[in-house]
Amino acid sequence: MKKIVVVGGGAGGLELVTRLSRSLGKRKEAEIILVDKARTHVWKPLLHEVAAGVIDKNSDGVDYRMHAVRNHYQFQLGAMRHIDRDNKEIILAPLFDDNHQQILPERTLSYDYLVLAMGSVCNDFGTPGVKDNCFTLDSLHQAECFHKALLNQLLKITQSAVDKSVLQVGIVGAGATGTELAAQLHHVANLARAYGMPEMSSERLKVTIIEAGPRVLPALPERIAMSAKKALLKLGITVREGTKVSEATEKGFMTSEGELIEADLMVWSAGVKAPDFLVEMDVFETNRANQILVTPELRSTVDNDIFVIGDSCGFQQKDGSWVPPRAQSAHQMASTAANNIKALFEGKKLEPYTYKDYGSLVHLSKYSTVGSLMGALSNGSMFVEGRLAKLVYVSLYNNHQFAVHGWFKGILTLFSRKVSNIVGPKFKLH
Repeated sequence: MKKIVVVGGGAGGLELVTRLSRSLGKRKEAEIILVDKARTHVWKPLLHEVAAGVIDKNSDGVDYRMHAVRNHYQFQLGAMRHIDRDNKEIILAPLFDDNHQQILPERTLSYDYLVLAMGSVCNDFGTPGVKDNCFTLDSLHQAECFHKALLNQLLKITQSAVDKSVLQVGIVGAGATGTELAAQLHHVANLARAYGMPEMSSERLKVTIIEAGPRVLPALPERIAMSAKKALLKLGITVREGTKVSEATEKGFMTSEGELIEADLMVWSAGVKAPDFLVEMDVFETNRANQILVTPELRSTVDNDIFVIGDSCGFQQKDGSWVPPRAQSAHQMASTAANNIKALFEGKKLEPYTYKDYGSLVHLSKYSTVGSLMGALSNGSMFVEGRLAKLVYVSLYNNHQFAVHGWFKGILTLFSRKVSNIVGPKFKLH
């Protein structure tokens, strides 16, 4: 029986494993193994909500091990350290507990077909102090760390009814993550009043978004950016465009002009890249964003038995542009890779991947949702905002749930989430 190993359980990786396990796995035509360094999957576009504390991984996450049991594949907890192409093996780093005690030694997993779905990490562009002083939202663990720090800061400034100090949050990068997090923090500051912090409100929160480029949401159409900026300013959020950060210090961000933007909590969300170790392994051809170069069928350019999908995939389109690192890209790549791997088992021709841009949406908490829709429905590009935009935004998450759980369990999961939102707390306090 051939073995398929998928490294990375993000949006693309988990959807791919689900597709393969329900076909090749269920028919016992292949042994399928998912490897991830986390135990729980949370859809990456929701990590800023985990960080703000408005959703809980226990209700919105997917436990890999339980999902594996229900879907005919195996789950291995661990981080890939290296690939031995000659022996068709991957090496997993030793696994340690929170006290740095070794749980598992270094391990190897053999494969016939390997799929890399490693996702992306924040790109600090070598800016001094970022690693030591800033939070990033690349993973569930990092989002939870930020949330704990946020709770500590809220408790700190609400202990005294006399001291009316302000919680200052600095966010570098005005992309979707930065702008959405800023709006959620404004919402959470008001929610805290009903959860044991009566002295807290958005008036005691100062959020500053710092963007090096000329405008917020630089990767999206200007009309979306202007609408989002208007909503942010209405909330009292400071937007600093055309401002470059030269250093992150314990007191805040230092700009290239020598100004200190003070912050108690600092978040870096300026740009993404594939993990550095993909380049350091010296196995693949990569681009400037560390992405692994692939063929039209999503095979790596150096090995036909290794596929790459998601943010770590460097797919150059005919016009010379690279497929953007978005959830919709990962979803589409998972579908193509699944079809191509099944085609290899059936002796059929592989299909080329084609990226389809269905538009972009930015969800600014309960205050605003703006975006554009592209495709047959809009006959080009159509600007949307308000309830329609929010409906489309929610449908993207719903489609991910259906891809991971199937229609029946997906509907039950969404219904359970809806009930939890009604009867459960609106703000996570732990």
